[in-house]
Amino acid sequence: MSFADSVISFNHSLRLDTPLPQGIRVMNPFTDPVVSKTAATFYRKYYDDELPRHLILGINPGRFGAGATGIPFTDPKRLIEKCDINFHGPLLHEPSSVFVYEVIDAFGGPTAFYRQFYINSVCPLGFTAAGSRGNEVNYNYYDSTELTAAVHDFIVENIKKQIAIGVETDVCFCFGTGKNEAFLRKLNQDKKYFRKIVALEHPRFIMQYKARSKQVYIDKYLEAFRHIS
Repeated sequence: MSFADSVISFNHSLRLDTPLPQGIRVMNPFTDPVVSKTAATFYRKYYDDELPRHLILGINPGRFGAGATGIPFTDPKRLIEKCDINFHGPLLHEPSSVFVYEVIDAFGGPTAFYRQFYINSVCPLGFTAAGSRGNEVNYNYYDSTELTAAVHDFIVENIKKQIAIGVETDVCFCFGTGKNEAFLRKLNQDKKYFRKIVALEHPRFIMQYKARSKQVYIDKYLEAFRHIS
Protein backbone atom coordinates (compact mmCIF):
# COMPACT_ATOMS: atom_id res chain seq x y z
CA MET A 1 0.00 0.00 0.00
CA SER A 2 1.15 3.53 -0.69
CA PHE A 3 1.27 6.14 2.06
CA ALA A 4 -1.90 7.61 0.55
CA ASP A 5 -3.72 4.26 0.64
CA SER A 6 -2.79 3.84 4.31
CA VAL A 7 -4.02 7.31 5.28
CA ILE A 8 -7.28 6.89 3.38
CA SER A 9 -7.85 3.51 5.04
CA PHE A 10 -7.08 5.03 8.44
CA ASN A 11 -9.55 7.86 7.89
CA HIS A 12 -12.30 5.47 6.85
CA SER A 13 -11.71 3.32 9.94
CA LEU A 14 -12.24 6.15 12.43
CA ARG A 15 -15.10 5.45 14.80
CA LEU A 16 -15.72 6.73 18.31
CA ASP A 17 -18.42 4.78 20.09
CA THR A 18 -17.43 5.79 23.63
CA PRO A 19 -20.13 7.70 25.55
CA LEU A 20 -19.18 11.38 25.77
CA PRO A 21 -19.95 13.95 28.47
CA GLN A 22 -23.36 15.59 28.19
CA GLY A 23 -23.49 18.33 25.57
CA ILE A 24 -20.40 17.17 23.66
CA ARG A 25 -20.82 15.85 20.14
CA VAL A 26 -18.22 13.98 18.10
CA MET A 27 -17.40 15.39 14.67
CA ASN A 28 -16.38 12.77 12.14
CA PRO A 29 -16.00 14.39 8.71
CA PHE A 30 -15.40 11.05 7.02
CA THR A 31 -19.02 10.00 7.41
CA ASP A 32 -19.70 12.49 4.59
CA PRO A 33 -18.93 10.84 1.21
CA VAL A 34 -18.04 14.22 -0.34
CA VAL A 35 -15.47 14.96 2.38
CA SER A 36 -14.03 11.45 2.09
CA LYS A 37 -13.64 11.86 -1.67
CA THR A 38 -12.04 15.29 -1.27
CA ALA A 39 -9.54 14.03 1.28
CA ALA A 40 -8.72 10.98 -0.83
CA THR A 41 -7.97 13.25 -3.81
CA PHE A 42 -5.59 15.29 -1.65
CA TYR A 43 -3.72 12.27 -0.29
CA ARG A 44 -3.40 10.62 -3.68
CA LYS A 45 -1.99 13.86 -5.06
CA TYR A 46 0.70 14.32 -2.40
CA TYR A 47 1.26 10.92 -0.79
CA ASP A 48 1.04 8.38 -3.60
CA ASP A 49 4.38 6.76 -2.74
CA GLU A 50 6.02 4.70 -0.02
CA LEU A 51 8.24 7.40 1.47
CA PRO A 52 8.32 7.81 5.26
CA ARG A 53 7.27 11.17 6.70
CA HIS A 54 7.68 13.01 9.96
CA LEU A 55 4.45 13.29 11.90
CA ILE A 56 2.93 16.58 13.02
CA LEU A 57 0.15 16.31 15.60
CA GLY A 58 -2.36 19.07 16.18
CA ILE A 59 -5.13 18.94 18.78
CA ASN A 60 -8.24 17.67 17.01
CA PRO A 61 -10.10 18.69 13.84
CA GLY A 62 -11.96 22.01 13.78
CA ARG A 63 -15.19 22.73 11.95
CA PHE A 64 -13.72 25.03 9.29
CA GLY A 65 -10.55 23.09 8.47
CA ALA A 66 -10.38 19.30 8.66
CA GLY A 67 -14.04 19.23 9.67
CA ALA A 68 -14.90 20.56 6.22
CA THR A 69 -12.19 19.03 4.00
CA GLY A 70 -10.99 15.96 5.92
CA ILE A 71 -7.44 17.37 5.74
CA PRO A 72 -5.85 18.78 8.91
CA PHE A 73 -5.12 22.52 8.80
CA THR A 74 -6.49 22.78 5.28
CA ASP A 75 -9.64 24.84 4.89
CA PRO A 76 -11.62 24.95 1.62
CA LYS A 77 -9.98 28.18 0.47
CA ARG A 78 -6.45 26.83 0.90
CA LEU A 79 -7.45 23.52 -0.68
CA ILE A 80 -8.47 25.36 -3.84
CA GLU A 81 -5.86 28.12 -3.92
CA LYS A 82 -2.78 26.26 -2.68
CA CYS A 83 -3.46 22.62 -3.58
CA ASP A 84 -5.44 23.17 -6.80
CA ILE A 85 -8.11 20.71 -5.71
CA ASN A 86 -11.80 21.38 -6.33
CA PHE A 87 -14.12 21.77 -3.37
CA HIS A 88 -17.89 21.52 -3.48
CA GLY A 89 -19.26 23.35 -0.47
CA PRO A 90 -19.03 26.60 1.50
CA LEU A 91 -15.67 28.37 1.12
CA LEU A 92 -14.89 28.36 4.83
CA HIS A 93 -11.94 30.23 6.29
CA GLU A 94 -9.78 28.92 9.14
CA PRO A 95 -7.01 31.22 10.49
CA SER A 96 -4.86 28.23 11.44
CA SER A 97 -4.92 27.06 7.84
CA VAL A 98 -3.79 30.48 6.64
CA PHE A 99 -0.72 30.33 8.87
CA VAL A 100 0.15 26.71 8.07
CA TYR A 101 0.06 27.38 4.34
CA GLU A 102 2.26 30.42 4.74
CA VAL A 103 4.75 28.08 6.39
CA ILE A 104 4.27 25.53 3.62
CA ASP A 105 4.83 28.17 0.95
CA ALA A 106 8.00 29.35 2.70
CA PHE A 107 9.18 25.73 2.91
CA GLY A 108 8.89 25.32 -0.85
CA GLY A 109 5.21 24.62 -1.48
CA PRO A 110 2.79 21.77 -0.82
CA THR A 111 4.60 19.16 -2.92
CA ALA A 112 7.92 19.71 -1.15
CA PHE A 113 6.34 19.96 2.30
CA TYR A 114 4.02 16.98 2.10
CA ARG A 115 6.82 14.85 0.70
CA GLN A 116 8.44 15.10 4.14
CA PHE A 117 5.58 15.70 6.58
CA TYR A 118 2.23 14.21 7.46
CA ILE A 119 -0.15 16.27 9.58
CA ASN A 120 -2.87 14.81 11.76
CA SER A 121 -4.02 15.28 15.36
CA VAL A 122 -3.53 13.78 18.81
CA CYS A 123 -7.25 13.04 18.63
CA PRO A 124 -8.10 12.47 14.95
CA LEU A 125 -11.82 13.20 15.41
CA GLY A 126 -13.15 16.56 16.54
CA PHE A 127 -15.79 17.70 19.00
CA THR A 128 -18.36 20.45 19.24
CA ALA A 129 -20.47 21.92 22.01
CA ALA A 130 -23.14 24.58 22.28
CA GLY A 131 -21.71 28.07 22.62
CA SER A 132 -22.99 30.85 24.88
CA ARG A 133 -25.37 31.97 22.14
CA GLY A 134 -26.56 28.46 21.41
CA ASN A 135 -24.39 28.15 18.33
CA GLU A 136 -22.10 25.18 17.70
CA VAL A 137 -18.45 25.78 18.63
CA ASN A 138 -15.26 23.72 18.51
CA TYR A 139 -14.39 21.76 21.64
CA ASN A 140 -10.94 20.28 22.34
CA TYR A 141 -10.29 16.83 23.75
CA TYR A 142 -8.56 18.44 26.77
CA ASP A 143 -11.26 21.04 27.52
CA SER A 144 -12.72 18.84 30.24
CA THR A 145 -11.19 16.06 32.29
CA GLU A 146 -14.28 13.97 31.58
CA LEU A 147 -13.81 14.16 27.82
CA THR A 148 -10.07 13.51 28.08
CA ALA A 149 -10.75 10.37 30.11
CA ALA A 150 -13.49 9.25 27.72
CA VAL A 151 -11.26 9.45 24.63
CA HIS A 152 -7.94 8.41 26.18
CA ASP A 153 -7.97 4.86 24.82
CA PHE A 154 -9.18 6.08 21.42
CA ILE A 155 -6.23 8.48 21.26
CA VAL A 156 -3.73 5.79 22.25
CA GLU A 157 -5.08 3.36 19.66
CA ASN A 158 -4.99 5.90 16.86
CA ILE A 159 -1.53 7.28 17.55
CA LYS A 160 -0.30 3.70 17.14
CA LYS A 161 -2.20 3.41 13.87
CA GLN A 162 -0.78 6.68 12.59
CA ILE A 163 2.76 5.55 13.36
CA ALA A 164 2.04 2.34 11.46
CA ILE A 165 1.10 4.34 8.37
CA GLY A 166 4.81 4.90 7.84
CA VAL A 167 6.13 7.82 9.90
CA GLU A 168 9.56 8.35 11.37
CA THR A 169 9.73 7.98 15.14
CA ASP A 170 12.89 9.96 15.85
CA VAL A 171 11.00 13.28 16.05
CA CYS A 172 7.31 14.12 16.31
CA PHE A 173 6.15 17.71 16.02
CA CYS A 174 3.37 18.98 18.25
CA PHE A 175 1.23 22.00 17.38
CA GLY A 176 0.45 23.56 20.75
CA THR A 177 2.80 24.41 23.62
CA GLY A 178 0.19 24.21 26.37
CA LYS A 179 -2.23 21.42 27.15
CA ASN A 180 -1.70 19.55 23.89
CA GLU A 181 2.05 19.38 24.46
CA ALA A 182 1.62 18.37 28.10
CA PHE A 183 -0.77 15.55 27.22
CA LEU A 184 1.37 14.25 24.36
CA ARG A 185 4.60 14.36 26.37
CA LYS A 186 3.04 12.44 29.25
CA LEU A 187 1.60 9.88 26.85
CA ASN A 188 4.96 9.55 25.12
CA GLN A 189 6.71 8.99 28.44
CA ASP A 190 4.38 6.08 29.08
CA LYS A 191 4.21 4.60 25.58
CA LYS A 192 7.63 5.52 24.12
CA TYR A 193 6.20 6.37 20.71
CA PHE A 194 8.86 8.91 19.71
CA ARG A 195 12.46 9.58 20.70
CA LYS A 196 11.83 13.33 20.77
CA ILE A 197 8.85 15.71 20.66
CA VAL A 198 9.31 19.23 19.32
CA ALA A 199 6.45 21.54 20.32
CA LEU A 200 5.59 24.66 18.35
CA GLU A 201 3.09 27.37 19.18
CA HIS A 202 -0.32 26.49 17.80
CA PRO A 203 -1.22 28.24 14.53
CA ARG A 204 -4.50 29.45 16.03
CA PHE A 205 -2.67 31.05 18.96
CA ILE A 206 -0.25 32.77 16.59
CA MET A 207 -2.99 34.16 14.36
CA GLN A 208 -5.15 35.28 17.28
CA TYR A 209 -2.55 36.74 19.64
CA LYS A 210 0.76 37.10 17.79
CA ALA A 211 -0.24 38.11 14.27
CA ARG A 212 2.11 41.10 14.24
CA SER A 213 5.02 38.74 14.96
CA LYS A 214 3.84 36.10 12.51
CA GLN A 215 7.10 36.03 10.55
CA VAL A 216 9.01 35.20 13.73
CA TYR A 217 6.90 32.09 14.15
CA ILE A 218 7.13 31.14 10.47
CA ASP A 219 10.91 31.27 10.82
CA LYS A 220 10.72 29.20 14.01
CA TYR A 221 8.65 26.53 12.24
CA LEU A 222 11.02 26.44 9.30
CA GLU A 223 14.06 26.11 11.55
CA ALA A 224 12.46 23.19 13.38
CA PHE A 225 11.39 21.44 10.18
CA ARG A 226 14.63 21.95 8.31
CA HIS A 227 16.62 20.60 11.21
CA ILE A 228 15.39 17.10 10.38
CA SER A 229 15.00 17.44 6.60
